[in-house]
Amino acid sequence: MNRTAEITRKTNETEIRVRLNLDGTGVSRVDTGIGFLDHMLAGFCKHGFFDLEAEVKGDLHVDTHHTVEDTGIVFGNALKQALGTREGIVRYGSCILPMDETLVLCALDLSGRPYLRWNAEFEAERLEGLETETIREFFYAVTYSAGMNLHIRQMDGGNSHHVAEAIFKSFGKALDMAVKHDERIGGVLSTKGKL
Repeated sequence: MNRTAEITRKTNETEIRVRLNLDGTGVSRVDTGIGFLDHMLAGFCKHGFFDLEAEVKGDLHVDTHHTVEDTGIVFGNALKQALGTREGIVRYGSCILPMDETLVLCALDLSGRPYLRWNAEFEAERLEGLETETIREFFYAVTYSAGMNLHIRQMDGGNSHHVAEAIFKSFGKALDMAVKHDERIGGVLSTKGKL
């Protein structure tokens, strides 16, 4: 089974190509023009065992918002395409991830229905050029493009770098759990018979 997808999207604000392999080894080749976002996506890949290529050109002379949000849209579309019918997948995943003083919970359902519940705060307004408020926008875009119910909760901590890194790593680990195949699942894991 080949669970990969490649999506390209071009607007007046961004030009993005994403290639995603759900059954990878954690290799990332990411260039968003925002070093901190590249670092976060590399952590997501490494801890979730996803292979990701992303080439992003955005209007960073304005700010990082369009680039971050549109990267989330394209990543979400690639995830949706790579999942295909979602038959045989575990569907649910969760992780409580510690990072020094920080503790983050991530729980998700690949239900086909988008929803983001966000409970995290950043003391810093920027992290190495990235406006921290755009991190929520990234995950909002992912949930709506992929059709995913996602809960992210900061349970402890205050260092903004640690909070952001724990969010991306816990998301990787939770998604890795949710996309796994289970031979006991015939069709999709739903009493409705479809997602």
